Parts: sequence; structure tokens; C-alpha cells
Amino acid sequence: MSQSSLHVVILAAGKGTRMYSKLPKVLHQIGGEPMVQRVIDTARSLNPESISVVIGHGKEAVLAQVKRDVNWVEQNEQLGTGHAVKIALPHLPEEGRTLVLYGDVPLTDTATLEALLEAAGDEVGLLTDVLDDPTGYGRIIRDNGKVVAIVEEKDADAAQKAIQETNTGILVLPNAKLAGWLNSLQSNNAQGEYYLTDLIALANRDGIAVHPVQVAASYLAAGVNNKVQLAELERIFQKQQAQALLKAGVTLRDPDRFDLRGRLKHGQDVVIDVNVVLEGEVELGDDVEIGANCIIRNATIASGSKIAPFSHLEGCEVGEDARIGPFARLRANTKLGNGVHIGNFVETKNTTMGNGSKANHLTYLGDSEVGSQTNIGAGTITANYDGVNKHRTKIGDDVRIGSNVVLVAPVSLGNKVTVGAGSSITKSCEDNTLVLARARQTVIEDWIRPEKNQK
Repeated sequence: MSQSSLHVVILAAGKGTRMYSKLPKVLHQIGGEPMVQRVIDTARSLNPESISVVIGHGKEAVLAQVKRDVNWVEQNEQLGTGHAVKIALPHLPEEGRTLVLYGDVPLTDTATLEALLEAAGDEVGLLTDVLDDPTGYGRIIRDNGKVVAIVEEKDADAAQKAIQETNTGILVLPNAKLAGWLNSLQSNNAQGEYYLTDLIALANRDGIAVHPVQVAASYLAAGVNNKVQLAELERIFQKQQAQALLKAGVTLRDPDRFDLRGRLKHGQDVVIDVNVVLEGEVELGDDVEIGANCIIRNATIASGSKIAPFSHLEGCEVGEDARIGPFARLRANTKLGNGVHIGNFVETKNTTMGNGSKANHLTYLGDSEVGSQTNIGAGTITANYDGVNKHRTKIGDDVRIGSNVVLVAPVSLGNKVTVGAGSSITKSCEDNTLVLARARQTVIEDWIRPEKNQK
């Protein structure tokens, strides 16, 4: 590969009208990340000296969502790809070479781009594809095998439209020639735009060789113009991730019904059932099992733990050998010790639970600290919000809380406290006490229940 300096320009200014969305096209996601963010990260894998991203439509949203250290270049008028690269010229030195990428072509990989850079050297590199149906794409025009021009669909005649070799738009260009070529572009075409593809003819005029490289698979250079294409690339991407996990030893009950929208770190003998969605940063220890239809986002689950179906975990840590669900919800800042049981229709938030503690049914624990070996009965809730502020509930070790208990925060229960069912606890309790806080049951004698009149 040539040792000349590399610079990258990513074109991301288009509106994407066929997406029928208020969201700029390049912010639509593949695998849980905006397309343009994926392209930037791939570009960075090539270790370029600079990355410039040309933005236009929805630029405020792009700047707000894409947190990457790049040169942001604003294209206020959409005058074509040649114009977009031209306004990035102030960020490109006169030496070296420039790789042009696209913010809506999300699955181009490092290996493909390295092959293109290797072939181009210090001349021109052109990434091509051969399609069964090339309709809509610019055609590669060859003369005795040599690439001499690219003709856009709207400017092509019948013979040129029959050509199946197409332009992907991805180019490597010598910086020494770039400014002159861009300044000589004309907009006398069907679109009235400055085409970057016209640089191929200019390179031939100046005796600069054009080196075509065909992609190994069409998806590697496929752009997204509508939601159909977005969904197609999403499925390709998810299949790739599933295959990689299977090869790494993860058991996926059905690879076609699994989505990874982030990054997964895993141990050995992990089993994931169908329709599981993993988002953000997820870590699964050895022998973890995830049941069907679970959503897990930014969570760590230690070895031996089992997550039963239809559970939702977000921003939480689960210790070893825990049992979660089914239908459990662990919200942000939940930290569970080893051997903890969280059962069906139990919700936790900003709560810690010590080793061996259990909340098996119909419970809400918010802003709570629960010790070890404590059992929380069905229907128990922490009343943690007074309408303005949140308050904490502290529960000690080996506490037994009966069913249908309300713990009105701020309140503390000492170690080995027992709370009778149906209690409403408003005052803190010392260690080793039995606490009852409920109205005395009363039977009203001679009471006659109202009945509807018989018709």
C-alpha cells in the first residue's frame, strides 16, 4: 500500500426524501447506531490523517447525535457530489490522497477499503459492483478493459444502460489533482449538478490510471434510499453478527430471530433464546441463559444467572446464579448480588439487593437498599416519591416482609425485622422486631347490604 497520507471525506448532506422521515437519512440506524457513525468508525480504522464529514440537511440533529472528532463541513446548497467534495478542499492538503465515502452506505468494511487503497496507490481507485439489475446506477464505461468514464443513469443511452458494471461512488483520488479537477467540473447534465463521477474522464485526460476494484458482495457498497433498503441491510448486518457469535461459541436458538444493537461481551456456554434484543454495552458471563423475548440494554449479567422470558433489563448489574423473571423489569442503577431472585411482575430501580435476597412476585422496589437473605412478599412496594423528591428505603439482612406491605420512604428496617402482611410502615424499625401497622379488623353486626330493585 502507498505510504502517502490518507484523508477521508464522507458525504452526508442529503435529505433522503424517500425515507419519508423528519430524521436526516444518515441518522437512521443500522445495528443500533446511526449509519454515518458507522461510516466514520470504519474510516477511522484506516488511520487517516483527517476525516471530514459534509453535512447539510438536518445538520443540527447530526451534530447533536454523532459524537465523533471529525471536521464538520457545511454544504448549504445541494449541488451534487462534486460540489460536496469541493467545499471540503480547505481540509485537504495538496499532497496525499483522499478517500470519498458516503454516510448512507453503512456496511462497507475495512478490508474492502484497504483493497481499494492498495489498488489505487497514488492514482485513482474506483469501487465497482456488477448487478443483475443496474437500473438507477451510474455505469462503468470501459475501452479495451480500461475504465474511461462513468455515465449516470439519466444521461446514459440504451447501449450504456445495458452495462451491468456499476459505480458505487466510493473513490480514491490524488490530492495533487483534486482541486483542479473539481474546479473544472460542469453541471451540464440531466440533474444540473456537479458530478464527482466526471473526475474519471478527467483522470483519463491527464493520463492518471483508474484502478477498479469490484466489491466481494453487493451489500458492502449498498446505499440506503428508503426504509426497504434500510431493513434489508439491517437483516444482513444482524445475520453477520449472529454468525460471528455462533462461531465464538454462543448458542442462539434461532439466529434469524436475534438482534444485537450494540456490543456483546460473553463467556462460555451462553444460551440465548428467540426474539432477544441486546442493546448498548452488554456483558454475559459463563453459563448465562437468556429466555425468549427479553430486552437487555447496557447490562452486566454474571455467570450462572438465568433470565426468564419477557424480562426487560436496562442499566443494571446482576450477580452470579441469579434468577430473574419471567416478566421482570430491572431499571437503571439496579445492582443485584449473587443468588438473588426477582420474580414475575417485579420492578426495581436505583436499588441494590444483597446476596440471596428475594422478591418473587408483584413488587416495586425503587431507591432502595436491601441486605442479604431478605425475603420480600408479594405486593410489596416502596413509596419513594412525595410528589417532589425521591426518598430511600433501607432494609437490613434476613428481613421478612409479608405480602401487600407499603414502605413509606424515608424509612429503615433493621436486621431480622419481620413485617406483617398488609402493613403500612412509616417509621423505622429496630433489629429483631415484629412490626404490624394495619387497622384492626371489625365485623359490623346486623348490616344489610344494598341490593338492586327486582324488575
